[in-house]
This record gives sequence, C-alpha cells and structure tokens, in this order.
Amino acid sequence: MISVGLEKLAQSKVSFSGKRIGLLCNQASTDRNIRHSRDVIQDLYGDQLTCLFSPQHGFFSEKQDNMIESDHCKDPVTGLPVFSLYGETRKPNAEMFEHLDILLIDIVDVGTRVYTFLYTMAYCLEAAAEYGKQVVVLDRPNPIGSAVEGNILQQDCSSFVGLYPIPMRHGMTFGELACFINEEFAIGADLQVIPMQGWNSSMLFRDTGFPWVSPSPNMPTPETALVYPGQVIWEGTNCSEGRGTTLPFELVGAPFWQHDPIIERLAATELPGCYLRPLVFQPTSGKWAEQSCVGFQVHVTDPEIFLPYRTSLALLQAVIQCYPLQFAYKEPPYEYEFDRLPMDLILGDVALRQALESGEPLSVLEKKWQPELDYFLEKRRKYLLYGE
Repeated sequence: MISVGLEKLAQSKVSFSGKRIGLLCNQASTDRNIRHSRDVIQDLYGDQLTCLFSPQHGFFSEKQDNMIESDHCKDPVTGLPVFSLYGETRKPNAEMFEHLDILLIDIVDVGTRVYTFLYTMAYCLEAAAEYGKQVVVLDRPNPIGSAVEGNILQQDCSSFVGLYPIPMRHGMTFGELACFINEEFAIGADLQVIPMQGWNSSMLFRDTGFPWVSPSPNMPTPETALVYPGQVIWEGTNCSEGRGTTLPFELVGAPFWQHDPIIERLAATELPGCYLRPLVFQPTSGKWAEQSCVGFQVHVTDPEIFLPYRTSLALLQAVIQCYPLQFAYKEPPYEYEFDRLPMDLILGDVALRQALESGEPLSVLEKKWQPELDYFLEKRRKYLLYGE
C-alpha cells in the first residue's frame, strides 16, 4: 500500500516551529484509516493549526452542482474557521491569509483539466506569492494514472474550469501540477511538496490499496474518475450526464436519443477499452428529472487502452449528427462565466467544437492537436516525481 503525503508528513514529523498553519481540504482528505487530515494535522501541530479552507462542493462535499456556493463556517470538530473558496471569492484574500504562515494543501484530484480543485490550488499559490506565505502540498495519487489525452486549452477559453494550456487528461499528481504551474506560469510562490511513497505513475487508484472517499458528490468511485475526462463534456449540453442517478458520468442520454442510429454512427470510430451498453435510465434530479432517457453506460473493459476523451467526443459528434433539431448546448452561465458558451469552456477550444459540428473525423482532429500535446509532454517532464 502507498503512503500519501499526509502520512509521510506524520511519519517524518516535519517541524513548522512557531508557524501558524492553514489547511485546504475536504471530506476526502483522509489517511489510509479514513482519519481526516485536519485531525492528523491537529494531533501533529496542536494549536498551530489555525484555520481551514474548502474548495468547490463545500467542506463536506455536500453541494451537488456548479455555482452552488458555500458560506464560511466553523468546523464542528475543531471549532476552527472554515473559509470557503467557492463563494464570495475563489481566491484567498489578505484577511484569510492573516490567519496563517503556511498553507497545507491536501486535496483529492481526479486528473482532469476541468475539475476546479486544480484552480483553487493555483489561486492559493498566487495568494501565497502575493502575501509572502509558504505552501506545502501533501501529494496524493492521480486516480487515473499518468496517461495524457486531449487538446490543449486555448487562451480565449480560459475560465475557472481551465486556466492553463493543459490537455483534458493531464496525467499529473497535485504535487506535480503545483510545481508545473508555479514555475511555468511564473507565480513564484514559496512551494514545497511532500511526495508519496510506494506510488508510481502506472498505477490506477484500484492498484493502490488506498480507500476511496468521494471528493465531490458525483464522483462516487474511481471508475467514475476513469470516464470523467470524456463524460464531463455532457455538462455543456441538454443531455443528461447521469446526475441524479447512482452512476453519474458513467451514464449519458436524453429522451430524444435512439440507440441504433447512434451505434451506426459510432461504428467508424475505434473506441478501445470500453463497451457502450445501451440502456434507459431515469434521473431523479437535474436534466430530464423523472423522465426516461435513452442512452448508454460506459463500461471500461481495459483501463490501460481506454480513451475517455475520444470516446465521449465520438458519442457527442454522433448525437449532433443524428439529432440536429433536438440537441442543444447549455446556455451560460457556467462556472461564473456569463457570456461564453459552456461547451467552449469545457472543450477548451472553439475551433474543436466547430470541427465536431462539421463532422470532421476524430482521427484528423487528434492529429491536429498532437503537436501542442507533444510540447506539453516535453514541458511537464521536468516536474514528474514518480516517472512517466
């Protein structure tokens, strides 16, 4: 079994003598015994722990969807203030950082560009550089490993679901990402990473022997994380991404879909490592609540060769072609963007959406974005802590 950064910190008993400590975390921030990191940190450093911070979905990961904000509150266990970084502000302000000298970051990520925890960390790095504080990232596994897939985000699609030119599936841990962002984008924060022990980049989460605690309400299992880099695109449409079911993101569909036309369209595209099982499901909330949706469950049969982004883009293109009158994109707002099309923010490239609409084959699109992807792969190499 691996040891995550939180456990390595406890084992090494790093001294933060005389320093006030803040901790960015949520309910998934636990050790192997499912003991919460704020309890571990408080045992290690006592009243040096002065405040907590929470990302999107709240300290207890109780908020279901985007743009459902969390208020500041008091932690019922420690009595410490919890500053929400998904409410009136998404970047820590000077008043919040007056409580600390060192910010520990202990967050479970899911390896996908649009998952906002990454940008909460980035904003914390910016604030730390601005206010002269130190950041220590307690590293954790990327649950979907080191594989990289997808187009690079274009600057005109920058938002809270994509601040940096990285691919949809970036293949880095939070610690690696922190170093990459801090240096490549000249943030210049005083940054330290406590690395894991026993983890290597070829591992998926089920290989680690570590318990899974859902980092957000619709990320119930590591299998959800495997399909998420592709299935998240449905958030930008009028099709259900499975919210309001027991299999969010693994299910996708809408009342106007039919299985056979979509399957026929998909036949020309190679979709390795998965099976799209036809089914009908009925969400209890969200899009098409209480209505029967014709769709598919994405079964990952071979995670090593599965391409989540290609799979979902192929399905999206098939649906656009089969149902031009019924299919629609979600209108703004989306993640605090009130003008731009949510699908463009999710895909990270307006031209990609337009190419999908025009029917350009995915194989051609993948070749087009490969040079930028190769450039990213070369840049990230120096920040990898656990091999490629």
